[in-house]
Amino acid sequence: MPADTTTPLVSDLLLNEAEPLRAGIQSVEVGFELLNALSEAPGALMLRDLAAAAGMSAAKAHRYLVSFQRMGLVIQDPLSTRYDLGPAALRLGLASLARIDAVRLARERIDGLLNETGHTLAIAVWGNQGPTMVHWVEAPQSVPVTLRLGDVMPLLTSATGRCFAAFMGDQGRDKERIEPMVAAELVQLKNLPRSGLPLVDVPRNAAEVQAVFEETRRRGLARVVHSLLPGVGGFCAPVFDAQGRLALGLVVLGSVATLDTEWEGPPATALLRCARQLSADLGHT
Repeated sequence: MPADTTTPLVSDLLLNEAEPLRAGIQSVEVGFELLNALSEAPGALMLRDLAAAAGMSAAKAHRYLVSFQRMGLVIQDPLSTRYDLGPAALRLGLASLARIDAVRLARERIDGLLNETGHTLAIAVWGNQGPTMVHWVEAPQSVPVTLRLGDVMPLLTSATGRCFAAFMGDQGRDKERIEPMVAAELVQLKNLPRSGLPLVDVPRNAAEVQAVFEETRRRGLARVVHSLLPGVGGFCAPVFDAQGRLALGLVVLGSVATLDTEWEGPPATALLRCARQLSADLGHT
């Protein structure tokens, strides 16, 4: 029997349905540019400025904004006529942040970072007694480092400690908590004998400590070379959450014979890039 040409095939139906689906998705993507522009702006925007930031005409932007206002994603000030993000956008953002696990996200990036750096990597968070190692992955050909999960790192002689002390210890309640810990460590370091000490790059007074922390903030990550252990170097990059708090530190370390310890070297650059992306994923701007 000849094929019934009056009955559409399933594949034809799917193709016909695919076209409006593609147009709908594209429309959402176009409209999202307005929301994205508002999220990146320092405050509410006039229609012409918002449209320009989103790369569309004011008339086109206005049509999207009318729908977004009905949904609560956007609000408009009746006096200034400026547009800003609405309560629905806030609820979505808060719900997303509440479901983010910073350590889980970091662990998902470790394998890729390990392939990129070729050196041992770790994740540290602030624990009851200081920066604490919570995840550890050794590179296959790296020199073993005698550190364990749960180890609390010193604030002045480890890259991890310097990172947490520098980025947590410059404001508010964190400063009140960290300053006594730094002072106690400094007393211990002052009492170490200078002759025969195998460690270098170790601050000996308050001025040197401040210089180390200032350089850490300026560089965006902390570094030690022969400070924690002889022959070992490392970096720690901060990962911030949406409120600007230090969520965790990403660490790379290894033997100075194989680890490039230059500030602009590949390990430091890869670590910093990964940490900044994680911060963005956590909502930090």
